[in-house]
Amino acid sequence: MSEEIVALVDRTGSVVGTAARSVVRRENLLHAATAVLVRNGHRQIYVHRRSDHKDWAPGFYDCAAGGVIQQGEDPVASAVRELEEELGITGTTLRPLGTSLYEDDETRCFEHCFEVTWDGPVVHADDEVVWGAWMSLADLDGWLRDPRRWFVPDTRQLLSRLADDGVLDYGVLRGRSDRQPPSDNREQQA
Repeated sequence: MSEEIVALVDRTGSVVGTAARSVVRRENLLHAATAVLVRNGHRQIYVHRRSDHKDWAPGFYDCAAGGVIQQGEDPVASAVRELEEELGITGTTLRPLGTSLYEDDETRCFEHCFEVTWDGPVVHADDEVVWGAWMSLADLDGWLRDPRRWFVPDTRQLLSRLADDGVLDYGVLRGRSDRQPPSDNREQQA
């Protein structure tokens, strides 16, 4: 299997080139990505744990399905692909939640963010997700504040933006989703 070729972008999200996924990770290149929050009809959110072999944030908790946008791929097509690959979700309607620029010492991505409603089964269709459960935003808020639970930092930032901007019901998370536990607590996660 050949290595994924990833769309490189500038800080506005405009495609400026491509690179192999391993190069993107090694050199921390700014790349295009998707993030899809999955909610059910009761407005619970699907939280999952990433596998320990992921190339970024292995073993962390997350509530966004998504990943890198491949060369020539449209953000919507990428989001649809990632939903099916990670959670076995198909046939949903994506609702745009804007974009989010995330940058740290390990990853830099310009994310196209969406939300979907899904009341069907969630199937960890590939080996990228090892556990998942539905929870209320209030319960998620508690998880985000718990220093024993490592949560993917780009999703923390996205949730904080949604809360600060008063998007839908994400205000429940206001002021709490941007906290990251100290690095020496990783071994404590459940």
